[in-house]
Amino acid sequence: MASSSQTKRMLQEETEAKRRDNTLSRLRSSSIEIKEKGAEFLKEQLDAAQKELKLKGEECEKLSLLRNQLEQELEELTASLFEEAHKMVREANVKQANAEKQLNEAQGKIDVLQAEVTALKTLVLTSTPSTPNRQLHPQLQSSGSRGHVRHKSATLSVPQLQSEPNSADSLSRQKEKELDSVLFAEFLCWRETPSLDRSSAFMSRIYREDIEPCLLFTRSELSQSVQSAVENNSLTIEPVALTTMPVKSSTVEFGGPNGSRTPVKTKCALSGISQLCRHRIKLGDKENYYYISPSSRDRITAVCNFFTYIRYIQQGLVRQEAEQIFWEVMRLRREMSLAKLGFHLTDES
Repeated sequence: MASSSQTKRMLQEETEAKRRDNTLSRLRSSSIEIKEKGAEFLKEQLDAAQKELKLKGEECEKLSLLRNQLEQELEELTASLFEEAHKMVREANVKQANAEKQLNEAQGKIDVLQAEVTALKTLVLTSTPSTPNRQLHPQLQSSGSRGHVRHKSATLSVPQLQSEPNSADSLSRQKEKELDSVLFAEFLCWRETPSLDRSSAFMSRIYREDIEPCLLFTRSELSQSVQSAVENNSLTIEPVALTTMPVKSSTVEFGGPNGSRTPVKTKCALSGISQLCRHRIKLGDKENYYYISPSSRDRITAVCNFFTYIRYIQQGLVRQEAEQIFWEVMRLRREMSLAKLGFHLTDES
């Protein structure tokens, strides 16, 4: 009995020992397998890390190249901007120097013009239609002078100033006159903003009562052209030479003999009456000349003198009292009325 129990015990111990050996062998094989798998996994991780590191290195290299390129472009752009800025500064300095030069020249011209305006104002104050300066109004020279003397309405030059003669007699005669309150009121209203526009009552009356009747000739169409030329300050009056001269230009002459500028008895282009035409007129830039009689010339000259004085007032060149200016305008209106009635201005004076 005792031996059988020992035998069982021994068998059990052997069985347990085998079981432990098997367990140990399985554990050893599992450990080896785990180590191998772990080594493979770590190797894979290492390979992936190396690839990623390589990619990062390439990207860093590209970024470094891009940074260097941007730095170079920035330097070139900065240099170009500085060069452009210096160029702009140089151009601005040149322009400023030119502007200062032009300003100095303009100031010099302004000084000259101011001196001329001052001289012209003084000249106007010492030469009115009642006491004209013959250098300022060449149409008042003797008609027997040789050559051509041109007269444009309200065309001025600046000759040497002449002193105005004593006008005490004219002032005393002026005191004997009586103002028309209606006419003077219209004149004062017009004088606030003087113009040649006939919209004002003052100019409308003068156009209706003096200018239009004075420039109304038999040839109505040409009369309208003459009035427009006088208003636009583009009418030219020339005395006809006393000697025979052949006409070399292709200018067409109306109312006068062809091939000669000698004043002969011919039809006046405005009145149509055969008279001795000592003057001819030209309207603006047109190439046509029209021979006119002395009466027609006086009527045109009277209107031109009126417009000349009105332009003096409009330009602020007449520095006189309102009443003196008014009477001068009335005197010019009287000249237009006398010329319209056929009285020569020289006869009236």
